[in-house]
Amino acid sequence: MLLRVYWYTLIGTLLVAPVSCCDFSESMCGARSPGDIMLGMLIPCHAKVQDLQQRIQPERLNCTEFDLRPFVNSLAVIHTIDIINDSGFLPGIRLGYVMCDTCSDASKGIQSTMHMLGLNQTEPIQCDLMKPSVIKGVIGAGFSEVSIAVARILGLYMIPQVSPTSSAATLDDKLRFPSFLRSIPSDVHQTNAVVQLMVHFKWNWVGIVSGDDDYGKAALQSFLKDAEDAHVCAAFNKVVPHYLDHSESERRIGEVADDIQSSNAQVVLLILRRQLVRQLFEIMIRRGISRTWIASDSWSMSPNLASMKGINAIGDIFGFSFITGQNPGFDNFLTNLSPGLGAVNRFIEEYKNLRFGCSPEVQQHKDCLNSKPTAQCPLLDTLKFKSNFACKIPDPQRANDDFLTHAIDLRTTYSSRLATWSIAYGLKALLKCNKTICTGETDFEPWKLLQEIKKIKFTLDKRQCFFDDFGNFVTGYDLINWVRRGNRRQFKIVGEYRVIKRDVIVSEEIIEWGTLNKSIPESKCSKSCPPGTFQKILKSICCYNCSKCEEGTYTNASDLRNCLRCPNGTWSLRGWSQCKQRAETFFRWNDPLAISLLVITGIGFLLIFSVLIIFLNRRNNVVFKVAGGELCFAMMAGLAVSFGAVVLFVGKPNDHICRSRQTMYGLGFTLAVSSILVKAFRTFLAFLADKHQQHVLNKLYKPSVIIIVATLIQGFICLFWLIFDTPKVKMHISRQSMEIMLQCSEGSNWGFGIMLSYIALLASICFILALKGRKVPQRFNETGYIIFSMIIYLFVWICFIPIYMARIQQRPVVQASATLVSNFGIIFCHFFPKCYMILCKKKKDISKDAYLKSVRNFTITSISKELSDNSSEFGRDSGWNSVETIHSTGSGVSIADSPRDLVKMLQPESQFAGISTFLQKRKRFRKMTI
Repeated sequence: MLLRVYWYTLIGTLLVAPVSCCDFSESMCGARSPGDIMLGMLIPCHAKVQDLQQRIQPERLNCTEFDLRPFVNSLAVIHTIDIINDSGFLPGIRLGYVMCDTCSDASKGIQSTMHMLGLNQTEPIQCDLMKPSVIKGVIGAGFSEVSIAVARILGLYMIPQVSPTSSAATLDDKLRFPSFLRSIPSDVHQTNAVVQLMVHFKWNWVGIVSGDDDYGKAALQSFLKDAEDAHVCAAFNKVVPHYLDHSESERRIGEVADDIQSSNAQVVLLILRRQLVRQLFEIMIRRGISRTWIASDSWSMSPNLASMKGINAIGDIFGFSFITGQNPGFDNFLTNLSPGLGAVNRFIEEYKNLRFGCSPEVQQHKDCLNSKPTAQCPLLDTLKFKSNFACKIPDPQRANDDFLTHAIDLRTTYSSRLATWSIAYGLKALLKCNKTICTGETDFEPWKLLQEIKKIKFTLDKRQCFFDDFGNFVTGYDLINWVRRGNRRQFKIVGEYRVIKRDVIVSEEIIEWGTLNKSIPESKCSKSCPPGTFQKILKSICCYNCSKCEEGTYTNASDLRNCLRCPNGTWSLRGWSQCKQRAETFFRWNDPLAISLLVITGIGFLLIFSVLIIFLNRRNNVVFKVAGGELCFAMMAGLAVSFGAVVLFVGKPNDHICRSRQTMYGLGFTLAVSSILVKAFRTFLAFLADKHQQHVLNKLYKPSVIIIVATLIQGFICLFWLIFDTPKVKMHISRQSMEIMLQCSEGSNWGFGIMLSYIALLASICFILALKGRKVPQRFNETGYIIFSMIIYLFVWICFIPIYMARIQQRPVVQASATLVSNFGIIFCHFFPKCYMILCKKKKDISKDAYLKSVRNFTITSISKELSDNSSEFGRDSGWNSVETIHSTGSGVSIADSPRDLVKMLQPESQFAGISTFLQKRKRFRKMTI
């Protein structure tokens, strides 16, 4: 055992011996442990290279600012190697390591890598690429930019490189980086996870601040691509120098703060080193600016930032961290920290000097931790805090405490543990190890180990671990929420991102929002478009106006880009969020107008029935005969049919109802008007002066024939209408209505127009005939009623036409109303006066003798007036002409069966024997009296 220790000590001494042609310093490769198989470690234990900007010639690169977090990650690798060695996982094989500092700089990383590859060689870079290297595998580097540079060199020798923290998507390219692997997912997944988080909370207007290194550039491009696909827009995109000592760094950080302050974006993604984030947060805290911050994995669980002064005023912070886990025994390892048997670790020595050995003299040259071991130290990961405490411990290297277990969240070292175990499983497969022995050769070519590592699949802490085709572990991310606890922040897992399903799961109920009402903050270029509207894009896809969906389209969710068409015959109005079935509408029975029309129609039927009873009871009365006698029954029948047509305008229409109601109205009203025409024609003939015309026209006077022919003509019009352009139910659908209006369509309206025109023609003839005989004695004057009723009809239907054509929805009401007015015009003009005379007048006033006396008085008055003005013009025949005068000026209807009978009945020859000259001047007389 002592001999083995001696040999390990000797090998360790050789490992740290200066190598020719190499700029070597203890700070570069200051940790090593001998072993049968040597692993390399590239860890950025220092944050930067001193005075890098002033470098003008090749010179030693000195590192400054001890970085605690990467240092703890390196200790996690060492602790895992010790567990592998002590557990006998590789029987008979001990793993050793060489740990070199990259100082967070790619150039320094290349130098450290060349130094490792040159160990025990005469040249730092071997000429024979196939010759086995002392270093069989490398764990690191910490930053993607360094890993990209180092992977070029290691890929030349096909030495497996497993990084626990470098996540740049560029490293997925196996053509350029054939030997690079990592125990974390690629940034391809991280940027998609960030975008999915933004989509989940509906943040589509975000600011982006990234570093100018390879990692920042690659992450930015990956994010922009994913964001574009998810319709997330960049309100601003700023790039700052990645290197901490860059001369423009402070100014650029200030400009970024100005842009964040002036932008309306409430969410900002920071793809930066944690040191740059700290600088930015300090400015934000001073200005009192609060935003929602999204952290990249480089600072998503930084205790240094979580404990900075004023961090609670900065706003809500979310970030995605690689899947974390426990590292059994690691906290005890840190509490009793030492290099280990046969090992040398200058980084542990530096840490202990900073932790326990700070004095005022030392402070002038180094950054120190609080040297008060018994006090709880600030949780700093980049240790730039200057202490004024004097050193009270004689030998700092012998001192220990639990500071590291509190200063760093040890769960973040899980990926370093995975990286170490993955190499161990690859070695176990390559060396053909069983539980007792490894039969393989330890001096193997590194590329053989690379092939085995790519094929491994093992289970650690109940998690399946393996590399995909791009050399990435197929794990996920934890969603971290920085919750307020006192005057600092704590990390709380509130969700996860699943790599395989490429989705994010958020437990919103456990998120502690910092807003006033604990609501989710908004970050949008434009306000959210509610359901029923869509986004009308302006200059940017995220900047839009909310426009209402047109009729027949809808949106049932917020912020939709386009409206959806209503399915399956449904419909929507402008700005609706859903579609509904259209409702059928028609002139319903319970409609107030319908009820009114039906009541009026009922009154009409009642009046007709009442008149019928009165006329039947007084059918021998002279008034009944003057009113037309049996023609009145035909008129009442026509009006009854016309009133019945009004009823068919109410209720749900169908094709049969549409045909019936127009036919009923046309035939019924035609029957009534044709009966009135017979009355007007008979009066006209009875008092016509011209005997020849009277003789000719008297042959045409056949009441039954006139009524039947007139009605049949209307019947033929309706028949042709029903055959060639029949009325039928038509659905009137309006884009601005949710109703399907069921109405009767009259076809092309030519049949409807001819039907109405024919009735209007009959009414016009009645009007003209009645106008010719308007000077009949007023007491029994019928022509005035005919004129007035026909004027009512013509006026109503002339007004009806434009209203009917313009008011489509009210067509049934309009036509029904016009029909009722026309019917009541006939009732009031033709039946009411006669009923009044029958019921209210004395019998002597309405007898036949009274009627004849009235006619004779009118004749004598008319002839006497004419004789006084034109005495030389009248002869002995003026008695007959006086009868003509009665006919020419009156509108009364005779009570005889024919116009000639009426003349004979009214001609008392004893009173008219001496006026023979009136017959010779009948034309002039007729002109005067008219």
